[in-house]
Amino acid sequence: MQVAVARIGKPHGIRGEVTVQVLTDAPEDRFVPGAVFELAGVPGTSSLTVESARWNKSILILAFEEIPDRNGAEAVRGGRLMLDPEAEGGAEAEDEFYEHELAGLRLVEDGQDIGEVTGLRTGAAQDLLVAEIGGREVLIPFVAQIVLEVDVEGGRAVVALPEGLVELADG
Repeated sequence: MQVAVARIGKPHGIRGEVTVQVLTDAPEDRFVPGAVFELAGVPGTSSLTVESARWNKSILILAFEEIPDRNGAEAVRGGRLMLDPEAEGGAEAEDEFYEHELAGLRLVEDGQDIGEVTGLRTGAAQDLLVAEIGGREVLIPFVAQIVLEVDVEGGRAVVALPEGLVELADG
């Protein structure tokens, strides 16, 4: 199974560079010259090879060997850069998870089923679990003090939510 590690955004300049929305927690390890990604969501091109990667403030800008100009960059806009985690050894540590492993897990607090994980938002400071609790989308800091246990095989994530977190979702 392949997972998305980035979503291609708009072209940057005229030399074929693109901005990307990073969906991995290790962009400096993944987006290096020579790295090859499968391209999903764009007809025609099946893979892209990183030529260069640089940061412009908080935005990652990539150039690919297969994209020579702005027109080529525009053609892959909206595509997703995919990797097979099995091919690279899977998650690197016991407490690292991919979004596809977390989505669909039941949220359990004090032994009660309170909702469901619907996604993961990666951030520079910390990741957030996206959950639906009582019909509301709630962002839960993915830290050990709040997410006590993740049992992918058991289909659940045990949490201890801070008081008022669910109510803040109304804001």
